[in-house]
Amino acid sequence: MTPDLHCTSLTKTFGDTNAVDNVSFTVPAGSFFSILGPSGCGKTTIMRMVAGFLEPTSGDIQIKGQSVLNVPPNKRQVNMVFQHLALFPMMNIAENIGYGLRRKGLSKKEIDIKVEDALDRIGLPDIGMRRVEELSGGQKQRVAIARCMVLEPDVLLLDEPLGALDLKLREHMKVELKALQAAFDTTFIYITHDQSEALVMSDKIAVMNAGRFEQVGSAQELYYQPETAFVAGFVGDSNRWSGTVLKKNGANLLVQTSNGLSLRGTVKGNSLQEGQRIDAFVRPEAIRIAYKAEELSGFDNQVSGIVSSILFNGAASRVLVKDQKGLQEIAVNLPQSGEFASLAKGAEVHIAWSSDQATCFATGAA
Repeated sequence: MTPDLHCTSLTKTFGDTNAVDNVSFTVPAGSFFSILGPSGCGKTTIMRMVAGFLEPTSGDIQIKGQSVLNVPPNKRQVNMVFQHLALFPMMNIAENIGYGLRRKGLSKKEIDIKVEDALDRIGLPDIGMRRVEELSGGQKQRVAIARCMVLEPDVLLLDEPLGALDLKLREHMKVELKALQAAFDTTFIYITHDQSEALVMSDKIAVMNAGRFEQVGSAQELYYQPETAFVAGFVGDSNRWSGTVLKKNGANLLVQTSNGLSLRGTVKGNSLQEGQRIDAFVRPEAIRIAYKAEELSGFDNQVSGIVSSILFNGAASRVLVKDQKGLQEIAVNLPQSGEFASLAKGAEVHIAWSSDQATCFATGAA
C-alpha cells in the first residue's frame, strides 16, 4: 500500500544552519505518527515543509506517492491544526466546520450532510448552532479537528495543539485525539516537545535532535530500547552516571563512575571498549529500595544511601537517595505496598538494580 507520506533526504538550510538535516521517513496510511523533540530541533520546520509553507533546500516530499515539491499549500491534500485554533467567533459551530466546504463551492445540502457527519464523529452532534465562546477548551479542539477533517485531507498536521490547555484537559485530550484519529481513519502527523503526549497517542514516534532523527520506533521501543544517549535521557526519566569502562565481557560492562561507584551495565552490540568514557542510564522504576541490604541480595548493583527528599505524587511518588559518598542523588520510584509510607528524610536505605537495567552509551554519542 502506498504510504500517505514519504520524505526522502529532507533538508532545510537557513544561512549556515541546517534546521533539518537529511531526514528520511515514511508514514503508513491511517497511522498516528509523532515527531518529538526539544524546542529548536527542527520538528516544526518539517511540518511547514510538508504543509507547503516552506520549500526544502533539498530532498523530496511525497503524499500518496506523488511529489508535492513546488505545489502550493492550498493544492496539497493536507490540513493543519495549530495550538491557537483560530475558530471564527462571528460564526456558529456548524458554520465554522463548513467554512472550507463553502470555499470549495459545495451546495448547502452537501455541506449540511458533511457537517452533521463530522459533528457525530467528534461526539458533539447537538452543538451546531452554538457560538464558539459557549464551548469548553476540549470541545473547541474537537471542532477545530472536524473543520479540517470535513475537507477529507490525506494527512492532518497537528502543531502542539494541546499546549494552550490546562493539565487536566490535556490529559483528557490525549485519549480524545487518539479516538478521533481512529474515527476519521486519517493519517495524523503530530508535533510535540511533550513526551507524554507522544508516548500515549502514537503508533510510531521519531525523536528529533539538532535537525536529525535520533530514533524512530514505537513508544515501547523508545522507552525500553533507546539507541542513543539522547533518546535514553529525553524519553522518560533516568538516572545518569558518567564513567569509564573497566572491563567488558560481550555486552556486559564493569564501569567506574566519576563519583567512585562501581556499576555493572550493558551495551548494545560491540560499540564500547575497555577504557572508553561512557554515560549509563537507569530508570527510577527499575531501582528497588529496602531498609536492609540483605533484602536486595539478588541484584548486581547495590548502593547504600540517605534519603535526601521525598516527592509525594500519589501512585507516582519517588524518593531521592544520596549515595554513600554524598556525591549524587538517585531517583527511586516508591512501591505502592505501603511499606514505605512512614519513610522520612534522613533515613538510611539500600537501593539496587540489575545490570541489564543500566544501559550504557559512549560519551558524546548522543
